[in-house]
Amino acid sequence: MVEVSIRARGMRALLAMLLLGAWLPLQAATPLGDVASPDGTLQVEMALDDDGRPTWRLLRQGREVVAPSPLGMVGEGVDLSRGLAFAGVDPVQPVADDYELLSGKRRHNQYRANRRVFHWKDAQGHTLAVAWQVSNDGAAFRYELARAVPGLETWKRDAASFRLPADAHAWLQPLAEPKTGFGRTNPSYEEYYLQDVRVGTPTPMGHGWAFPALFRAGGDWILLSEGSLRRGDAGSRLLDGATPGEYLIGFPDEREALPGGAALPWIDSFPWRSPWRIVAVGDLATVVDSTLGTDLADPPAVAATSVPGKASWSWPLLGDESTVFEVQKQFVDYAARMGWRYTLVDALWDTQIGEPKMRELIDHAHGKDVSVLVWYNSAGDWNEAPQTPRSKLLDHASRVREFKKLQAMGVAGLKIDFFGGDGSSMIAYYLDLLADAAPHGFQMNFHGSTLPRGWQRTWPHLQTMEAVRGLEFATFEQGNADQVPVHAATLPFTRNVFDPMDFTPLAMVKLNDRVQRRTRPAFELAQSVLFFSGIQHYAETAEGMAQVPGYVRDFLAGLPEVWDDSRFLDGYPGQYAVFARQGDGRWFVGGINAGPGPRKLILDADRLGGGVQRGLLVTDGGDAPGFAQRRVEFAPGKPLELELPAAGGFVLQLD
Repeated sequence: MVEVSIRARGMRALLAMLLLGAWLPLQAATPLGDVASPDGTLQVEMALDDDGRPTWRLLRQGREVVAPSPLGMVGEGVDLSRGLAFAGVDPVQPVADDYELLSGKRRHNQYRANRRVFHWKDAQGHTLAVAWQVSNDGAAFRYELARAVPGLETWKRDAASFRLPADAHAWLQPLAEPKTGFGRTNPSYEEYYLQDVRVGTPTPMGHGWAFPALFRAGGDWILLSEGSLRRGDAGSRLLDGATPGEYLIGFPDEREALPGGAALPWIDSFPWRSPWRIVAVGDLATVVDSTLGTDLADPPAVAATSVPGKASWSWPLLGDESTVFEVQKQFVDYAARMGWRYTLVDALWDTQIGEPKMRELIDHAHGKDVSVLVWYNSAGDWNEAPQTPRSKLLDHASRVREFKKLQAMGVAGLKIDFFGGDGSSMIAYYLDLLADAAPHGFQMNFHGSTLPRGWQRTWPHLQTMEAVRGLEFATFEQGNADQVPVHAATLPFTRNVFDPMDFTPLAMVKLNDRVQRRTRPAFELAQSVLFFSGIQHYAETAEGMAQVPGYVRDFLAGLPEVWDDSRFLDGYPGQYAVFARQGDGRWFVGGINAGPGPRKLILDADRLGGGVQRGLLVTDGGDAPGFAQRRVEFAPGKPLELELPAAGGFVLQLD
């Protein structure tokens, strides 16, 4: 208790220091230049106030979306956030980047932006550059250093803030206190979002807000996030500012690090650049269709093969006891019947199956054209989760030994669980795992983890990450199951906008004997379209799948492994969501209603390519365990009208 009290006082003192340093009123500012999006809709304006603080503001269609807000870096012995002189601005440069991404919501992506770099100098001659890139769907900035700055070997504080309209509303996920929760594994980005709250609502856990964070100010929607973390970087978060609408950039708690490792970011190679701070801006469709999180990510660092797919998985509905040979063999056969590429063998396989029988299981799977993924505990002594295997991946030498053994066994990929936060040493551990796994061709999945922040582009064998309160929580207790409808209707607008999300959807029959599901079957089915993940792990068991109508099994068996395109059709965060995904030459539409009553929806053929559209519609209805199907046809001027019951959903597969 004494240790906790000291840490709490230390956190309060740190926040007080941040507020004092960052939230002094900005003085009159001298404009220094701007940069606009290619279509002219968005504009960033830079200025310098009378205290020598760089400031920025963001306008959409001439309307201020982010009010003048400070920028700058503070180290142990240098402050590059105030007392600066303007040292010039580069000409605007167009940016064009086309890339392919198999584990995202859109396979072929085109990024077009305008880039401009502003330069600053302190009294000692130390220089700081702020690079902006502004596209039609948002703006992003990062700091750049051409050479070392004495006193900035450790980056103690990012002076940047976001000053949003005081009447804006927000969807925010609080961060849990480090070293709490199951096995002292928090924070894990697994809290529920506060829904449509006024900005200025204080974080209920006292440790800030996770990225991404969604805001609405009138007709403007804003999604804040960050991306492109490299070695030395730490994952950041939002902290409450002094006035409603003001949000600071915060660095990790000292406990979010490897034992003996650093939490704060370090700078030891040059030229250096920070992670991007990302502001997606527009109407709701523009924001949720945006790919800025990967547009701004570093290009592939390795030539690893990305092999997306669907997976069977016993653990969420059957638990640790299911990780035995006979059950896992059944799940291999289940994946084969469904035409799914993978099966995931979860925790305790090393003791409850053992390596000799795992080799036998993998050989059996290969004979069925199914690949096997295996689970590992990330720890070390930074968590107390007892599940094994653990302590096998802690350094390069042990990882190489383990990975060579797994490759020889025929393992296709790893799910690594229970990470310890966003500290720079923990971020470096993720990157070490990805780098060492790549030569072995492993498909990677991190659980109990931070946000990917675009890593799936830089490390193309990273198929997915959890960083979400997934379906498994609904199986633990009724209170979690009660939250699923609203929670699921929030995620397509927040967590799952930029990055793949291993929510592990699909419990169409029941959760278990202790917990009653609060969603209807078609609501569950719709998540197979709404949520994207490079490898989509389905929670439904073989026994449950056998109880659904054949047309539901056919739908799931026919879902593409890669989405070529995605499109927001309708919705409002936490209330309802309707999205279309395209793959294998066809459109698939999924929709859910989280409200307490029925909701009417209209699907317009023009949003799906125009012309006459025909397909198979699956809704909640009378076929056990609660589905109905019918053929539908709609066309421009003759939309398809649907009514979803409370906690209901639908899927539509167009011909």
